[in-house]
Amino acid sequence: MFTIGDFARLGRVSVRMLRHYDSIGLLPPASVDPHTGYRFYRADQLRRLNRVIALKELGLTLEQVRAIVDDAVDVAELRGMLRLRRSQLAEQLAADTARLTAVEARLRMIESEGRMTTQDVVLKEIAPIRVAELTAVAPSYQGEDIGPVIQPLYPELFRRLAAAGITPTGPGIAWYEPADPGGDAVVVHAGVLVDAEPSAAPDVTVRDLPELRNAATIIHHGAMDDVEPSMQALARWIEENGYRTDGFAREVYLDYCPDTPEKGVTELQVAVYRD
Repeated sequence: MFTIGDFARLGRVSVRMLRHYDSIGLLPPASVDPHTGYRFYRADQLRRLNRVIALKELGLTLEQVRAIVDDAVDVAELRGMLRLRRSQLAEQLAADTARLTAVEARLRMIESEGRMTTQDVVLKEIAPIRVAELTAVAPSYQGEDIGPVIQPLYPELFRRLAAAGITPTGPGIAWYEPADPGGDAVVVHAGVLVDAEPSAAPDVTVRDLPELRNAATIIHHGAMDDVEPSMQALARWIEENGYRTDGFAREVYLDYCPDTPEKGVTELQVAVYRD
């Protein structure tokens, strides 16, 4: 099982949200340690979490969401509800575009549940690499918060590298870390492989990413807005093989398609360990 922090990262939600869902009986943990009070979750609870989020993004109250989820709304009914909300959002101001995208991403995720299996997961060692990076802070690890922060970083990173005469030697790679202990904010690192000294570009950070002795990895095809099925497959494999996660996933953009993100190919790398 997963700690609340690990489960939050795999579900791309905040710990605070999970605690609230537990307090109202919407998504209680699979077990609670009677001595420490620590909450633990199973991988199969990600399915319920994603349905809760999809319904919440329709504008339903949490009480309405709980009633619908507990009645086991099937995929066809949920798809119809999401499409209805999509039509409503399309008629509103352009500021609602981000919310519409999030609803569509959750819909595609639910429809694709079960297509990816744990056989797609590979456990391997990741060698240390040198990268050039730019960083920024996102309010949370949720996709709607990460996207607007990371997307402008890469064009600016490549512009600065070109000005410094540095040519990338490999794919882009993104990784994340908490911005402050106990908070939801995360530091977003947008990097790319380089063969350069740390002082080669004064307005870009050049650093070495450490190796990952054991990394559960999976290849995700498509936009990162639709990454949840891949994360679910990773979570199931990690749980079934007795591992625990150590930090956020790395994202290696094997085929980076900013203009057609649905054609992108990304390797997700999650550091794992056994107790």
